[in-house]
Amino acid sequence: MTVPDLANLEQQHDLNFKDKQLLQRAFVHRSYLNEAEHDGTLADNERLEFLGDTVLGFVVSEELFRRFPLYQEGALTNLRAALVRRETLARLAKQLHLGDYLLLGHGEEDSGGRYRVATLCATFEALIGALYIDQGIDVVRQFTMSLVGKELDRVQKNALEKDPKSRLQEWVQSNLGQTPRYKMVESHGPDHNKTFVMQVVISHKIYGVASGHSKQEATQAAAAMSLQHLGENAPEYIPDPELEAKYGLIPPINGTGEAANGQA
Repeated sequence: MTVPDLANLEQQHDLNFKDKQLLQRAFVHRSYLNEAEHDGTLADNERLEFLGDTVLGFVVSEELFRRFPLYQEGALTNLRAALVRRETLARLAKQLHLGDYLLLGHGEEDSGGRYRVATLCATFEALIGALYIDQGIDVVRQFTMSLVGKELDRVQKNALEKDPKSRLQEWVQSNLGQTPRYKMVESHGPDHNKTFVMQVVISHKIYGVASGHSKQEATQAAAAMSLQHLGENAPEYIPDPELEAKYGLIPPINGTGEAANGQA
């Protein structure tokens, strides 16, 4: 496998690592080590991911504490969770094209690992961990907030309001006179890392389906999808075309409860 030139990444995002091997390690997926020939000195990015997760949480918490002096713990916690959640970090990784620089095993590559949300999130956290070791907290703060700060306006209003499940229930009861029902349609993976698929059904029709590492996470994501299909604002909604096609959804409808194609 050809090793991607990380100098391009440094130049594009104004990074200047002193330890180039440390930067490279941030992009080494465990699957690569299982297949590649190396001298044993190459390590995967999981330790850097662990560190980056902690550093990122601190930097974001510090920024929120400083920026919102009147917010109490609950509001700050909701904002931080929205900013450092897996999907948000994966979106930032995509903006930086971090997936292009990943070193993956053939199996992981063939299964779409380069664009998998969990992998991109882990890579972003590993890069933060490497940057912290190489250049310290001030550089991490500057780099992180230049990215996360742009996400803050997007999530601030939503993070402080009711969650998607609560908003969906209120809308459906008010506009359709029904109550959304949630059904687990699939679960897979080991006990310590299970994935659940939840479905939203209203009047015997599927309005949303989503996966998550807990039933609650999947339920909230499915509710966000349902709101989107109902024409309501749902910034939490993250399209999953493969999952949506697998389980099938009704056509998106407008805010009055009428189907876009005239079907209710």
